Amino acid sequence: MDAFYASVELLRYPQLKGLPMVVGGSRRRLEEALAAQGVDVSQPERIALEHFPRLRSYVGRGVITTASYAARAFGIGSAMGLMKAAKLCPDAILLPADFDEYRRCSRAFKGVITDIAPVMEDRGIDEVYIDFTDVPGGQREGGRVLARLIQKSIADATGLSCSLGVAPNKLLAKMASELQKPAGITVLHPNDVQARIWPLAARKINGVGPKADAKLAALGIATIGDVAATPLPTLLQHFGRAYGHWLHESAWGRDDRPVVTHSEPVSISRETTFERDLHARNDRAELGAILTRLCEQLAQDLQRKGYRCRTVGIKLRFDDFQIATRDQTLPVCVQTAAELRAACGQCLKRVDLSRRLRLLGVRAGKLEKSAGEAPHHAPSASALGGPEPATSASASSAVCEPMTLDLFNPPDDSHA
Repeated sequence: MDAFYASVELLRYPQLKGLPMVVGGSRRRLEEALAAQGVDVSQPERIALEHFPRLRSYVGRGVITTASYAARAFGIGSAMGLMKAAKLCPDAILLPADFDEYRRCSRAFKGVITDIAPVMEDRGIDEVYIDFTDVPGGQREGGRVLARLIQKSIADATGLSCSLGVAPNKLLAKMASELQKPAGITVLHPNDVQARIWPLAARKINGVGPKADAKLAALGIATIGDVAATPLPTLLQHFGRAYGHWLHESAWGRDDRPVVTHSEPVSISRETTFERDLHARNDRAELGAILTRLCEQLAQDLQRKGYRCRTVGIKLRFDDFQIATRDQTLPVCVQTAAELRAACGQCLKRVDLSRRLRLLGVRAGKLEKSAGEAPHHAPSASALGGPEPATSASASSAVCEPMTLDLFNPPDDSHA
């Protein structure tokens, strides 16, 4: 999908079309903020431009979830800090994310696709792979006819645009889908690899991250063609057997992965970065409320997707950017917010909370399907007790129980 979150927002606020706009920052719904200013929000499409918040007024550590193509022209992109983006385009409009609406639109466009081509692999909220092989007419014009049908059907049903890459395998289809954004269709044949893929930067291979890219650059390898020209033994020497082979095959456009129509998630998580650093003692009520909200959101995710979990974990990022994670494996599977929060409390007892925090996250792992199971009561404190090894320990593992309890439990004024 093309700039998916931003495109969904433009359906609600068409008056912003063509303007630089970013999604990110505070989760408070824009309508609530505008209503608090006395702005009529009953007709979102009629809200005057001067009422929308601008990037220049943002103060905090939030990052951009996505940006409109007009904003991208200023060098703004996903995962960029909002304050950095404000220096590039201070007049860009800032909208908070509305993930409920994004998920609804995601389900809508995927439903359109499966009505046409039912062999679909879900790759997240805004991306899928589709196998055209057995779709009637799927091979006409090398797949371009079916791609146009899918593109038009999505636009008619949802008002959203997408870009499609048609190729013999998933690797090339992914790269092709990026070549003519927005609203493009790119058809790649095997004999197109050298002319159209090799000139691209090596980073364009889906699976080559910043570290691998830096390592390739240190070897004088800049493009996909350079990777293809590098002897396989050299790649194996510097990247290991598995990754080296994969790099070699990818550079030559070879990929035998099938389109997978069903897969089980490994874990489900929720996390939030704070607008300011918080301390377990001084900000215990705020942190406790945040933890409760994250557990409620995670419980809703589990229940919506039909899972219970046997492992519950926390993630903390401190003010020095060090990260600590702790997991708790439970004797029974859990699903409710109260159960998740109780397990998180046990995890927090094994973390030194003397430093200020930038981020808090919760995670559910060892998932099991819950369909048909009767709900059960939360396990007792004794069932939840007992330390488990930390999955990582960037921070000290010293126990600081009084401060942990400050974070986990709201302050009780009666004991002051």
